[in-house]
Amino acid sequence: MRRADRLFEIVQHLRGGRLRSARALAEALEVSTRTIYRDVADLIASGVPIDGAAGVGYILRPGFFLPPLALTPAEHQALLVGARLVSAWADSDLAAAAQEALIKLEAVGSAAPPTPIHSYGGRLPAPVRRHLRHVRQALAERRKLYLTYAKPGAVAETRCIRPLSLEFWGMVWTLTAWCERRQDFRVFRLDRIEQLAMTDARFSPEPGKTLADYLKTLETAPHG
Repeated sequence: MRRADRLFEIVQHLRGGRLRSARALAEALEVSTRTIYRDVADLIASGVPIDGAAGVGYILRPGFFLPPLALTPAEHQALLVGARLVSAWADSDLAAAAQEALIKLEAVGSAAPPTPIHSYGGRLPAPVRRHLRHVRQALAERRKLYLTYAKPGAVAETRCIRPLSLEFWGMVWTLTAWCERRQDFRVFRLDRIEQLAMTDARFSPEPGKTLADYLKTLETAPHG
């Protein structure tokens, strides 16, 4: 990470009136605490209103603004609502990232008065959050998954799959995959997965087994 980027990230981590220790900042930015001490001292010397000291922690005083994002009031509100939905209905890593985004967005503010928009009706259950986190990793790394899946009223089955896509339907996440057992595409509801394990086996796109191939089957499927 460039030093200029690191200085920017330090300011971002201190937004929202949060007290952060040098050790916590060092772990987040993967540098030494000595580097954090030096960077914070340089930020203070350049006029950034940071209070605190080594061994105590640092906090950014209110009233300091970085160049604002070029967002309209509607765009700003859309991002706030989206971040709140991600916080409620995504896995733990994305939920934590959404909370950080909310702090930054709320610090930027908006020219329009806030509209009270809230989300009710629960949050994603903890087991599904864990499944979602593992599936996202498997998608990114193209790793095969073993899962035990149970449809209502049916006996649970173990499958080996190639994950291709995640979809969110408002209250339910689904996983589109190529099923090695069925030798066909299948769509699995994450809340019906009883067990899930990521394997060390990686896969490469093969003709007839990709997401594009699956979407083509939907285009040619009979309607009605």
